Amino acid sequence: MGIIYRYIAKIWLHLLLLCLSGFVGVYLVIDLIERIPRFLRTGGAAVDIMQYFMWKLPEMVSRTATFSVLMATLLTLGVLSRDSEIIALRSCGISLFKVSLPMLSLGLVVSILLLINAEFFLPHCYARTETIDQVKIKKNVDRARFKRNNIWFRSKSLILQAHLYEPNTKSLIGVVVWDVDGFMNPVSRIDADTAVYKDGRWLLNSAVLRNFQSVAGYAPHLIKTMELDLNLKTEDLQVLDKDADNLSIRTLKEYAENLQRGGYKAYRYLTMMHTKIASPFAALVMVLLGIPFALKSSRSGGIAKGIGVSIGIGFVYFVVNAVLLSYGRSGLLPPVVAAWGANIIFALSGVWMSMKVRG
Repeated sequence: MGIIYRYIAKIWLHLLLLCLSGFVGVYLVIDLIERIPRFLRTGGAAVDIMQYFMWKLPEMVSRTATFSVLMATLLTLGVLSRDSEIIALRSCGISLFKVSLPMLSLGLVVSILLLINAEFFLPHCYARTETIDQVKIKKNVDRARFKRNNIWFRSKSLILQAHLYEPNTKSLIGVVVWDVDGFMNPVSRIDADTAVYKDGRWLLNSAVLRNFQSVAGYAPHLIKTMELDLNLKTEDLQVLDKDADNLSIRTLKEYAENLQRGGYKAYRYLTMMHTKIASPFAALVMVLLGIPFALKSSRSGGIAKGIGVSIGIGFVYFVVNAVLLSYGRSGLLPPVVAAWGANIIFALSGVWMSMKVRG
């Protein structure tokens, strides 16, 4: 059985690498076509552009791995069926479960690797691509930065630090603004409960101003509402919405907990956090689902059917998962159910169809 196990595993890994390379290549070409003209218009250097796409490779792999696993499973069993190897193995008393075991084991390994990649490598690589894009290529020094849910932003002589950003109300919570001179010496400090973005400007509420150059000393000056001249747009603070796939589970968890402590709903970010855990295991689900579909394929046209079926399954999974996640973000479903729902539905479907194949 060890020889057969290695034989099937070798075929599956070979096809997985081919599929993954192909999908990453297509992803890269599309990204190049989309971004290169913009990079060139902003005067980006060739070495910076190359580094940008090198650091983006882990994201490309994570986005294409699940579909690659599905297609590799279907093609592997399609090849074995075409060459009558499945029939030969079953005639020797080897069950379909043992034939599928190498792919299931490798699917689990791929899922674990994708989880490790999502938690430890993607956040670092995403930070590097953002730095290259914003600072080296766009020459945009004034930009927001997230670190453990603390938001830091510098614009001219002002340095802002906020505890967190609440996108529904477009407000920063727990705001501290420093005004510094050319030698980074503090000129004044403003503490405010919130800063609300309204009509293209930031308004500080319940602000406390301390002027360190005043003859009155550091005595606080209370201001009910104060406008802040800050070159910061709310679009710059939407990173958690747009790029949650590239943030760590810990970052999303801390951000959601901070929102909840502040009395805000955190359905969106809790759903994103659980999705970060559930998404990598979609690779194992695709193996479970791909096996019965592939075994039902005929000997003739098995490979062609494998490609067609994989596209169909991938599309249905994407739609079901997107619908469940939208319910989770809006609070209609618990975040755990929304994140794991598609995996559970498709995994149970795969197990049920596999039992029918055995019968």
